[in-house]
Amino acid sequence: MVERGIGRLRQGEIYLGGVLGRKPRVPFDPQKLEDAARRKMSKQGFAYVAGGAGVELTVRANREAFARRRIVPRMLRDVSVRDTSVELFGRRLPAPFLLAPVGVLEMAHPEADLAVARAAAAEGVPMIFSNQASQTMEACATQMGDAPRWFQLYSSTSNKLIESLAQRAAACGCAAIVVTLDTTQLGWRTRDLDLAYLPFLRGKGIAQYTHDPAFQELLDEAVLARRGRVTFAALRAQVELSRAYPGGFWSNVRSPRPRLAVQVFTEVYSRTSLTWDDLSFLLERTSLPVLLKGILHPDDAKRAVEVGVGGIVVSNHGGRQVDGSIATLDALPPIVDVVRGRVPVLLDSGIRTGADVFKALALGATAVLLGRPYVYGLAIAGEPGVRDVIRNLLADFDLTLGLSGYTRVSELTPDALVRC
Repeated sequence: MVERGIGRLRQGEIYLGGVLGRKPRVPFDPQKLEDAARRKMSKQGFAYVAGGAGVELTVRANREAFARRRIVPRMLRDVSVRDTSVELFGRRLPAPFLLAPVGVLEMAHPEADLAVARAAAAEGVPMIFSNQASQTMEACATQMGDAPRWFQLYSSTSNKLIESLAQRAAACGCAAIVVTLDTTQLGWRTRDLDLAYLPFLRGKGIAQYTHDPAFQELLDEAVLARRGRVTFAALRAQVELSRAYPGGFWSNVRSPRPRLAVQVFTEVYSRTSLTWDDLSFLLERTSLPVLLKGILHPDDAKRAVEVGVGGIVVSNHGGRQVDGSIATLDALPPIVDVVRGRVPVLLDSGIRTGADVFKALALGATAVLLGRPYVYGLAIAGEPGVRDVIRNLLADFDLTLGLSGYTRVSELTPDALVRC
């Protein structure tokens, strides 16, 4: 979609609001945005969203990689009309970014995924439903009408569950499935470990599972101990699990199913034995494009194209899995080179500003994924906060595009950057 001055319109809206006494809902500076969200969220919630693996070298590396690339603006070019749109899988999108899958959004805001779904639909930006969502993909889809959405899939130890989740994604209008490869087990996340807190064990972030018929069959078949030593902590956990589990609260309190659901989830959540051979199961059972998220090596990217995937997401999981991993922006150019345009290549991890989006696109990304910033907007102001983060990023990118002498995404090449 061609727009005239998205950035200037957003600036005008903000400055006019100031004249009328209205302050922006969310901060514009990425660090101030994070700090404001920290004040709104619980210690456990903020640690889960903001934290990375180990001493968080990878989190910093992602940002440092963007800082090493500098834009070289070009002058005396007509940039009065700009086009910020991109095309993905036959659909024209107004912005070159999607909302990344982020789990357990209830730790940021009570409306969780539903608020994000409404915001994404209102702004025309695709939301990638998380496999570890607080609300089901079906519930989110009902909030979005015909707006674009994808689904993130973790490779469970149960093929039946994988197939069921893929079928549900297609049924609720998802245009693609994003298989996350780098989380076959949790990284050493020190912020969460310091608090001894994992939300899934409290029944949070497992709505896709507890509402899935294949998972319910696994739950029915589970042969697990139904009694444990009764302590105050155990009773408190049962109350928390009962609130999260489908059905009535009091019936859940008396039932072993909420507790068993968490136990079954921990058994089927991830497949540490996942290999290239396992991908064929999903590829044979869905007609949707399948993208692989977590690719960082060009040889893996080459093989992904050879096995027939529909796209690649260059990602280190926001620095949450391997401490000291390569930054995604550093990994991007060699992957773009081997893919040679045969499938879309998206970049995830570290996107904070319009300049970041510009740099990733100039290095060959088809689009990027935005993660933590929209979660911070959700924590601060719910759905309107998410919308503001989306609009601010698009405005920032539009202005960066024009001020650098370009009018559309397709014009961006590595020549627009220098490495420092």
